Amino acid sequence: MPSIAFHTLGCKLNFAESSHLLRGFKERGFSEKSFHEKADVYVVNTCTVTAVAEKKCRAAIRQAYKLNNDAVIAVIGCFSQVNAREIEKIEGVNIILGNDDKNRLIDEVFSYMERKNQKGGADKEAEDSVDITNNVIDISHLKTFSPSMSFDDRTRGFLKVQDGCDYFCSYCEIPFARGRSRSCSVAQAVESAKMLAKEGKKEIVLTGVNIGDFGKGTSETFFDLVKALDDKTDVQRYRISSIEPDLLSKEIIDFCAQSRSFMPHFHIPLQSGSNKVLENMNRHYRREDFAMKVNYIRSVLPNAFIACDVMTGFNGETEEEFLSAYSFLESLPIAFIHVFTYSDRPDTKAYRIAGKVPVNERRKRSEILQKLSESKKRQFYQANIGYKASILWEESEKDGMMSGFSDNYIRAERPFEAEFVNTVTKETLCVLNTCKDAFVI
Repeated sequence: MPSIAFHTLGCKLNFAESSHLLRGFKERGFSEKSFHEKADVYVVNTCTVTAVAEKKCRAAIRQAYKLNNDAVIAVIGCFSQVNAREIEKIEGVNIILGNDDKNRLIDEVFSYMERKNQKGGADKEAEDSVDITNNVIDISHLKTFSPSMSFDDRTRGFLKVQDGCDYFCSYCEIPFARGRSRSCSVAQAVESAKMLAKEGKKEIVLTGVNIGDFGKGTSETFFDLVKALDDKTDVQRYRISSIEPDLLSKEIIDFCAQSRSFMPHFHIPLQSGSNKVLENMNRHYRREDFAMKVNYIRSVLPNAFIACDVMTGFNGETEEEFLSAYSFLESLPIAFIHVFTYSDRPDTKAYRIAGKVPVNERRKRSEILQKLSESKKRQFYQANIGYKASILWEESEKDGMMSGFSDNYIRAERPFEAEFVNTVTKETLCVLNTCKDAFVI
């Protein structure tokens, strides 16, 4: 039985796609190995959102080759889409597929293995040949939507409902890596959710590149999607992975406030608390718009978990603008800040913006924001003492304890009991273990 190991970098969408592909390999007779073990096939599902992400991609490829230099190494995803020629130069790579072709990965691997076997396994020509599907940045052919779902977690599944992006932020290569916005239909999403429910999943996370843009070019909308999932499936819990502030409408927030299944949990990319920086980033809102959405959520869902993404050290971000952004974030009733340190990308519009922030200053600002995030999370947990939470208990056990997340995304722990795995219980959040950032039930 041949073995396969996946290494996935980047967003939840990538993880959903990797899980979907892994399931296909298992159905074709492959066994799964850890990426740290010797395997017959290694797959690196890449990310290109930052220069650091690309560095990790290259390191993963080299690690696979070091573990087994006779293995088939396939590199797929966003980095493959925008820079296949660079990947081709890395020793050991055999297959390179961009985003619209990654659904052909299984056939490509079997075809490569067959060719290699026919040439005698050690044949130099077979070992050195590289199949590159996408050689240049060309988004014109990225038009089809490839569905994917994750199955590897017993309690939770990720469902891809949208791909691509039409926003073209000045720092971002994702529209070039994944193409224009496109999605499945509402009916297809409902059927996929039902399939995950049959697999025993109690919670489904909806994923996409720009999920609020669902239905672009059709008569359907993201609001239509959440209503249908709530009404036409028996899934107990849904979460929205991330949604742009200008696409998170009041009607969606109001619906989540009274929904049977959509959790009081919002992840909203802000990127900067400075309007000047937001303009340089080519974002589609001002910070006042973001604050209005956050405050409205808090007014109708007082216990909602609200997280945001913030990038610091962006070109042109002065000390004054950083301090203003910090004060703005400090004033918001949010629970968590996912902090990114800006990294220059020569092939983006942002690279040409004047006023580069020294790397050490970027890191300093990042650390300051991370401390603010920690403070916000502690405040949120403290504010939820006494909250009657619905907790989905997970399978993993550590030191005799099991853990799970509440409806409003608070981690809780209890002594491990097998009968609680993949069940939802109502618990009052009372005893907070600040060392672990978790309530003990």
